[in-house]
Amino acid sequence: MTNTMIYRGYRASLTFDPDDRILVGRVLDIDDIIAFHGESVSEFEQAFHDAVDSYLEACEQLDQEPNQSASGQLLLRIPPKVHSAVLAAAKQSGQSLNNWVAQILKEAVHSHTGHQ
Repeated sequence: MTNTMIYRGYRASLTFDPDDRILVGRVLDIDDIIAFHGESVSEFEQAFHDAVDSYLEACEQLDQEPNQSASGQLLLRIPPKVHSAVLAAAKQSGQSLNNWVAQILKEAVHSHTGHQ
């Protein structure tokens, strides 16, 4: 069972806090921190919607681009020769195209930012 909800493209965690007896949530996969809670599933869901809506409104008022959740899917348009070379490199490494590209992108991010 996955304990997440999705609203307006944002995915949030759903965790039960036994001490306070509430559902606690946080928007996932973005740098900004958006947290909320509710005493029931319907209250939790409404708090999630309100938190995302408030976040988007605040970004608009501040003339700031909101963080977007990453879906894990990436569509690329590349020249056919590059595509062919990438397919060959993935095959030569014994990996699927998806795994090979994911590894290359992860290494590029790490070398560029120092983050994994």
